[in-house]
Amino acid sequence: MNMAATVPVTARNRVLPFDPLFVSAVLCLILIGFVMISSASIEVAAVRNNNPFFYMIRHGVFILLGLAAAIVVLRIPISFWQRSGPWLLLVGFILLVLVLAVGREINGSVRWISLGPVNLQASEVAKFAMVIYLAGYLVRRLTEVRSSWKGIAKPALPLAFFVFLMILEPDFGAAVVLMGSVMGMIFLGGMKFSQFALIVIGCAVVIPSLAMLQPYRVVRLKTFLDPWADPFGSGYQLAQAQIAFGRGDWFGEGLGNSVQKLFYLPEAHTDFVFSVLAEEMGLVFALLVVCLYGLIAVRMFRIGRRAEKLQQFFMAYLSYGFAIMLTGQALINIGVNVGALPTKGLTLPLVSYGGSSLVVSCVMIAIVMRVDYELKRLLADAPATAKQRKKTAGADDEK
Repeated sequence: MNMAATVPVTARNRVLPFDPLFVSAVLCLILIGFVMISSASIEVAAVRNNNPFFYMIRHGVFILLGLAAAIVVLRIPISFWQRSGPWLLLVGFILLVLVLAVGREINGSVRWISLGPVNLQASEVAKFAMVIYLAGYLVRRLTEVRSSWKGIAKPALPLAFFVFLMILEPDFGAAVVLMGSVMGMIFLGGMKFSQFALIVIGCAVVIPSLAMLQPYRVVRLKTFLDPWADPFGSGYQLAQAQIAFGRGDWFGEGLGNSVQKLFYLPEAHTDFVFSVLAEEMGLVFALLVVCLYGLIAVRMFRIGRRAEKLQQFFMAYLSYGFAIMLTGQALINIGVNVGALPTKGLTLPLVSYGGSSLVVSCVMIAIVMRVDYELKRLLADAPATAKQRKKTAGADDEK
């Protein structure tokens, strides 16, 4: 009888192949997003597309595509992503160049590549590719990263190219999220705190300088400091978002009863869907959504920490990187909606309307779920492997 084959199956049956809290939080956000997109976009879709359910139907299709992609990715071993890191980085670079050459302009930014009925946002794929590449790099060069500036400078080169191309689009928000994710991964990889502090200081100087290169960014910064100085001009978005939060109070005006979505709040179903949610469902429900993002972050970091303890460093850095990217983008979007940050043009992951963001977010979540699954298999196989080795050693002693 083959003990190595039977014992792991019994052990695996005692543990769920996925984290139920993690999956539940993700599904809740996707469902909340679908309901809020449906509510926030009906009037806009009726005027723009002569179909009040236009955005609702498209978002429903994006959800199905995202879930289908997640199911496929769940079947792919993590080792595949580790091998594919450099190639994915090349794909991300090509897409960022391609979007500048043949991209579609929407609201003054060239961020999308038209693929017939849908648009591909190149920066979403590029961010995903950079995290996978950097996770592999940290595994290969971990000692170098922890001991010298050379190990930190090497991944800075592709990062600089990506950030430069994103700023040309312009997509300053995506560039900030990407830089923050890379810095967070390198810091968690074990770089010295003094080095990290110097990089943070450097970014604190460089990022505002880049913002000052474009006049509209300077206007955004001034508007952020006092949106009510020009509530019908440059401060219009932030002023309308704050009105939405004020109208929502604690428990909201009721689902579908938002006034701000009636062409007062621009991009109510994309960048400012959180404001519509707060107006219709109230501060209590808005805080619940924030808690769901917090739960997702905690579970992803726990999975990464478990991988690190088991010496599965690629899995660990992959989980850390996706956790920082998803929750960091959510934090920035919510910060913009409440007026704590300047407007960035970033979607709220898993909630806002947008096919590229939703599908890539689902793929990131699926990869972390696959990490969790493989770690549980590893733990289930470990006792059986040890028992088999002990049995083999005993047989050798008898001989």
